[in-house]
Parts: sequence; C-alpha cells; structure tokens
Amino acid sequence: MNNILLKQKEFYNTNITQGYKFRLEALKKLKNAIIEYQDKLNEAIFLDLNKSETECYMTEIGLVLSDINYQIKHLKRNMKRHKVKTPIAQFKGTSFKSYHPYGNVLIISPWNYPILLSLEPLVGAIAAGNTVILKPSEYSINISNVIKEMINATFKEDYVTVITGESDVASELLNEKWDYIFFTGGTQIGKLVYEKAASNLTPVTLELGGKSPVIVDKSAKIDLTAKRIVFGKFLNSGQTCVAPDYILVDVKVKKELIASLIKWINILYKDSLNNPEYVKIINLKHFNRLLSYLNNEEIIFGGKYDLNKLKIEPTLINVKDFNTPLMTNEIFGPLLPIYSYNNISEIYNIITKNKNPLALYLFTTDKNIEKEILANIQFGGGCINDTIIHLATNQLGFGGVGESGIGSYHGNYSFKTFSHERSIIKKSNLIDLPLRYTPFTNLKKKLIKMFLK
Repeated sequence: MNNILLKQKEFYNTNITQGYKFRLEALKKLKNAIIEYQDKLNEAIFLDLNKSETECYMTEIGLVLSDINYQIKHLKRNMKRHKVKTPIAQFKGTSFKSYHPYGNVLIISPWNYPILLSLEPLVGAIAAGNTVILKPSEYSINISNVIKEMINATFKEDYVTVITGESDVASELLNEKWDYIFFTGGTQIGKLVYEKAASNLTPVTLELGGKSPVIVDKSAKIDLTAKRIVFGKFLNSGQTCVAPDYILVDVKVKKELIASLIKWINILYKDSLNNPEYVKIINLKHFNRLLSYLNNEEIIFGGKYDLNKLKIEPTLINVKDFNTPLMTNEIFGPLLPIYSYNNISEIYNIITKNKNPLALYLFTTDKNIEKEILANIQFGGGCINDTIIHLATNQLGFGGVGESGIGSYHGNYSFKTFSHERSIIKKSNLIDLPLRYTPFTNLKKKLIKMFLK
C-alpha cells in the first residue's frame, strides 16, 4: 500500500491531474465504466443486500451518474478564478479565489449504500484534480470486489485505485500521511479516523450518523406524512444514515398516524419477509443487534423476522423509556419507535439527549412551528413535510454537524470539499498608496480610519 501511495504522490507532483482536459476525460471514463459494469453492480448488490435493480438505480447508480454529469457540466466554471470585490484600502488591485486540489486523497466508504457512498466522493475528488485510494467496506464484499475490478480496469493505480480488505487494512491506510481523508461511517469509528488525521494535521470530511428525529405536528397531513415516513424509514430496510430514527408525534394525532403508518407498510412492503424487493440486513451481527433492541419493548406492529433470509419486518414500537438501547443507539434498521408529546416544548430535551442529529424531519402546515423548530434545534440537514430526499439534490450540500459529522459534499460542494480555496490579491505596480508605510502622520491616521471602518 505504501508503494501505491508513493506512486500516487509522484504522479500528482507531475501536475497532470490538475488539467481541465485530464479531469474531464477521467470523469467520462468513470461514467462509461459504471454503465459498462451496471449489470455486475446490480448482481453484486443483490447478493450483499438483496437490493432490487430499480432501487439500486434510484438510490445508488443513478445518483452517481447524475453527479458525474453535474461535475462535467460545471467543471470549467469551477476551475476558473472567481473574482471578488477588492476594498478601496487595497487600491489598486484585484481580488480572486481559486481552487487547488489537496493532492493525495483517502476515501473510506461504508456498506449500506456501497456504490453511492464509494463513487460519489470519488467523483468529487477526481473533479477537483486529486489522486485517490478508495477503501470500500469489507461487509459488502461482492460490491467491493466489483468496484475494485471496475476502477482498477479504468484507471492506473498511480492515479485512482481501490484497496479491499478487513478493518486492519483501513487502519494501515490511516497510518499513512494523506493530504485529505474522506470517511463515511459510524460516529465511534469516525472519532478514530479524526484522531489519526489529527496526528498529521490532515483535513477531513466525516459523514457520520445519529438518531434523526421525525416531528409530526397536529397540523400535518397525516396520511401523506405516514406514506413519506414509511418510504424514508424502510428504504434499504432502514440501513440509511439519514433514515428517520424515531417519531415524536402530537398526542392528538398519534392514533391516526399509527393507523396510516400500518396502512402504508402493508401497501409498500406487503409480506415483507417474502417480498423479493425488501432489502435484507447486511449480516448476522447487525441482525442480532437489531433483535436485541426489541427486548422488553412494546411492539405495536410487525416484529417478525427470518433468520435464514436476514430480514426483519417493518416494526413500530411504542416508546416508554428513553434510556433503553433502542433509544440511546442509532438504530440503522427497520425498527421505528414512536413517542407522543403534549406540547412542542417537550421535544427539545428529547432531541438534545442525542444532540446534533444528521437529519431532522418536520411535518407541519403551521409556519410558526416550522420557524420555532428550525431556530431551536441544531442538525445537519433535513426536510419539511418529507424525508431523506434532501441528500439527492445536487444544489444542496449534504453533511452533519458536531456528533453527526464535519464538512459536506454533493454537486458543487463536492468540488469545494476536495479543493483548497485560495484567496489572492493581485496588486498593480503602477500605483502604490503610501498610507501603510511609516512614518504615520496625522493625515495618514485620518485616511486609514476613513478607509477602515
């Protein structure tokens, strides 16, 4: 691995990756490779997660292709200097920002969306002009192997390469000195990545997780609310970093909401244990973890499971105690706790116990409630009257805050994430104002105070 990184450092120092034509061609190569390997990717993700071809395209391949097209369209503009206003105190001069690649980038990706969360950061790193080593998850081994085959057949290893292996491989990679590290995964591992990066003062993006709440106000359109919650929660069998983790619902509409949730589960995930389009839990370890969360809990609906298929039904749970494993850990599965509140002020203490969630979802038609929630709760991003769709928008950055992450990406934000923004002033050689030079006369003092206020 060290030899590959040395080769990438040497290649980056040739400055070839910084050229517009080179970046553009690399993005097109990646796009063509994904299209060529699409069948293999579909087969692999079905083996790893039982994910259907349609869901794979909607939540993974299609989003990556969309981001590549976005980067291709905006690449030339992003690479140009961006002029900004120069203050009169710096007369005569021009000011501009320019974006320069960091250099040698490490991307560590997770198993839950193994195509999207491996390749979309890669797209941004390529567009920004870096070299990349990608370490995909050892849990989604079939997809990791296909991605490795695809990338290593498309690019030379001194530019972009994939290294697979167990967690010890990731640890070994983190011991190297990188110019940038991009990590997607759990908060605990994210802290270890941050600690390793800090030893070399390496900048990072950490896309983590947390317990993302859904708040359902009494003014919400309950049936549509339930439909959209069911979609966002049970997509990928709840194994989504921004999946609704638990519901806080006004007591006045709790029964109506539960009835609608059950209705839409039966429509969208009918006979889920035998439904060929219902995603399985990634492995036995996570399957058993999820089942342990059901101990001593009041199940409202669902709760059945199939060990051989590693599937758990969409399950609704009535929350009575916030100190259980169900309510203190990120669930990352098809279990949906529900708690009713009497007053909107009750929810603040509940959410702050798991502070700074990656996402928050508010269902309301009351603009005052909307303003109050947005003003008083810190979270990464989210939706009003929908779930999870904010992460699929190129015009919006996606990322967490505090415990849920550092930095953001998607679309133009990806280009900026993998670039260092340089601030530059270019001064004229024809005029040189004497104000800044000593001796400081009374006139100079007056003029400085006039310019700098």
